[in-house]
Amino acid sequence: MNCPFARTPLAPEPSATSTAPLAQPLEKVLPARISERYRSIEDPQLVREILRQAEEFTPANALQAAVDLEPATLRTLARGRFALPPVLASASGAGHRAVKKVVAGFFSPAKVAAQREFIAQRTRELCLNLRGRYQLGEELDLASELAAVIPPEVMARMTGTPLPPLDQLKAWSKDSLELFWGWPEAQRQQELAHSAVAYHAWLRSSVDEATARDDGNLYSALHHAGVDRARIVSLAYFLGIAGQETTAMLIQSALFTAMRDGHWSSCAAADGGVAASERVVHEVLLRASSVPTWRRIALRDISLSGHSFAAGDELLLRLSGGDAAASGDDSLVFGQGLHRCLGAGLARMETGVVVHQAAAALPGIELSDPSPRWRYLISFQAPEAVITRDRKTGSASA
Repeated sequence: MNCPFARTPLAPEPSATSTAPLAQPLEKVLPARISERYRSIEDPQLVREILRQAEEFTPANALQAAVDLEPATLRTLARGRFALPPVLASASGAGHRAVKKVVAGFFSPAKVAAQREFIAQRTRELCLNLRGRYQLGEELDLASELAAVIPPEVMARMTGTPLPPLDQLKAWSKDSLELFWGWPEAQRQQELAHSAVAYHAWLRSSVDEATARDDGNLYSALHHAGVDRARIVSLAYFLGIAGQETTAMLIQSALFTAMRDGHWSSCAAADGGVAASERVVHEVLLRASSVPTWRRIALRDISLSGHSFAAGDELLLRLSGGDAAASGDDSLVFGQGLHRCLGAGLARMETGVVVHQAAAALPGIELSDPSPRWRYLISFQAPEAVITRDRKTGSASA
């Protein structure tokens, strides 16, 4: 006879990465006008094949708006001399290879490794300042206080290029992500377009300044390689947004996951903390990367692995989460083939170092909100905030 008061075991709480919106089937979570325009490709093997065949599936839509922009929005961009000619992630052919060769030199394994100590030291410094605020009983958002700070500084160090004030950069970056990878309505498009024009104008000036300085920075190197000013500005726009911003989003997702799933103490350990932090980064990349999808266009009618594509088909390729996570292999998350992300090694290393150092410096903190809203667009996602507090109100975090 069953006891009527017997407890039913509680279902295990879902992991942090399973709460990411784009970990779900894409057609179920994206707006109808996105799902109707783009053909979602969930099978990782098919995604790999498409990415490897750059001559058949072009990245030309990588920097195009995910939805058609309103005529008034296009006029605002045109008046502001806003233009993003194809370069690097959105280009193919000889021009792409020439630019990639220059940019790759700034992100070589040796140069990435040389940033490790700076990232560790900068994280410790920021966390030391946060500790005093925790002691005063403050709740702090690690997305803005930590994750947002380090990637722009590292990018500037590696490329030698100018950096606007952090608050301004974050506002510009978020607005441009929403304009080109979101689905804003007409009035919102206008607001975002004015922001994009302001950022583009700042970039034009910064490219001119860095080119004139001619001290070996990335923009001057591209200039000497014969890349025209418009394409250098386009590259600067992409690096400023999809470079530093996506790494910041990856870091905040990893910080959230480490605390939410009970790995914070392991990540803090002097012995094994580095490996534990790297495992967290692997889990986030595998199941809830900050860049879980990317786009392509079929150039002609083609059949691939039993799937037919028509010329002009716009594809949305899953890189992280869903079926891509089943194998435990996260090698697809930074792309494949000709357009594999040049910053892959930097993003992975940077995130692991920040998680380990933050956990070691602030072992006594916990999430104030274990179920935050996630901000997501067609190709980007991260928790909107990582609000934390000291476990012992009014006591030190150490």
